[in-house]
Amino acid sequence: LCSPQLQEALRSGALKPGLNVVLEERPKRRNDVDGLKQCLSEFRQPLAWVERLDVTLGQVLDPVSQNASNKDAVDPENDFQREMSFYRQAQAAVLEALPRLRKLQIPTRRPDDYFAEMAKSDQQMQKIRQKLKSKQEAMERSEKAKQLRAMRKYGKKVQTEILQRRQKEKKNMLNAVKRYQKGLSDKLDFLEEEQTSSKGNKKGSASQRTKKGPNAKRRYKNQKFGFGGKKKGSKWNTKESFNDVSSFRSKVAHNKGPGKAGKGGKKALNKRPGKRARQKMKSRAR
Repeated sequence: LCSPQLQEALRSGALKPGLNVVLEERPKRRNDVDGLKQCLSEFRQPLAWVERLDVTLGQVLDPVSQNASNKDAVDPENDFQREMSFYRQAQAAVLEALPRLRKLQIPTRRPDDYFAEMAKSDQQMQKIRQKLKSKQEAMERSEKAKQLRAMRKYGKKVQTEILQRRQKEKKNMLNAVKRYQKGLSDKLDFLEEEQTSSKGNKKGSASQRTKKGPNAKRRYKNQKFGFGGKKKGSKWNTKESFNDVSSFRSKVAHNKGPGKAGKGGKKALNKRPGKRARQKMKSRAR
């Protein structure tokens, strides 16, 4: 308190010696029953029970433990007992109110084709729908990402297994070759296995080829300019050319011709003059 307030409290006698705080008297509480009844009569309206629908009941006993000694005791600290007492009281109020409503011919059940008004507006429901839709899309994207990761993991696993199998086959092949070179084995089964595996790969690749014959561009050019014949493989040997030996000369093949220095043949003559002879020829020409 400031100085003017202390002076005012001292002047009025509220401040006593040894005190520097004004002691306020506690307000007395009173139960004005007449005043409360008057207030109740002012806002009370004489409405029918249908407009009020109020049901006042006392404590409802538990039908299971009605004959028990502690039938009136409900522990307020026990949540289960407290909630069960509320449930029994509400159920008893419904059982008392329903006959009165039926007596007044007031329907208590909704028809099957009754549609109540939504508590939330269409805009709010649209927002909720968009939110749920976005959440579902996010979950779908997450699932797709998980599937892709699993597929990549599986692909890496398969690739690793294939590489390991190839390395194992190569190692077995090298070991078999070493054993054959050292004379420890006289079987060439590893070559047959290699040939069968290569043939299987060729067959598999050939089975994958679905296109036969020239493509559309090649067919159009052949139709426009004509087909000049097959060029690819024209220099390869055929059965007739392989069996044709009319141009074969044994002397040339075995280095026995006149110009060869093979066995039984004469040395080829060198018709070019030597260096000294060429120099003399040049000096004479001058």
